Amino acid sequence: MDQMTFTKVIGGFCGALLVYLLGVWAAEVLYHVGGGHGHGDDHAKSGYEIEVAIAEEATEEEEVVDFATIYASADAAKGEKVFGKCKACHKLGDGENGTGPHMYQVVGRAVDGVAGYGYSGALSAVADVWSPENLNGFLENPKKYAPGTKMGFAGLKKIEDRANVIAYLATIN
Repeated sequence: MDQMTFTKVIGGFCGALLVYLLGVWAAEVLYHVGGGHGHGDDHAKSGYEIEVAIAEEATEEEEVVDFATIYASADAAKGEKVFGKCKACHKLGDGENGTGPHMYQVVGRAVDGVAGYGYSGALSAVADVWSPENLNGFLENPKKYAPGTKMGFAGLKKIEDRANVIAYLATIN
């Protein structure tokens, strides 16, 4: 490479650097959001200050919903739709394990009662049998109910959804 070509390459890099630095400077001028730089305290704030009254704390306790009451009026047909979230990992047929154990006769079954499925051991530490109440607690938040469980599902937040899916699973015989 001769001297003129080398000078052109260096000039190109210097020109690109100059354009980049000018772009950074222009962006800083246009979109500056920080305080300081010799401006008074009034200029350091951005946005509007909105005063809000502090809400009085509720003196009434939140109404505790009894799962047994909700479960007594659960709809298995709605639970079948909710079970759609579970189908990726759980099968309904007897002995048909997927990523998770099969759900055939799960209500009333021993927690680690599926032969041939490798349970994590965290479940048997919190419950012996999959009663509707135990299923409700587990389905609400599996990781909180049984720390260390292999189940990666975040849980069903609505108590009605949990009651409906448990009612549906109770029909799978």
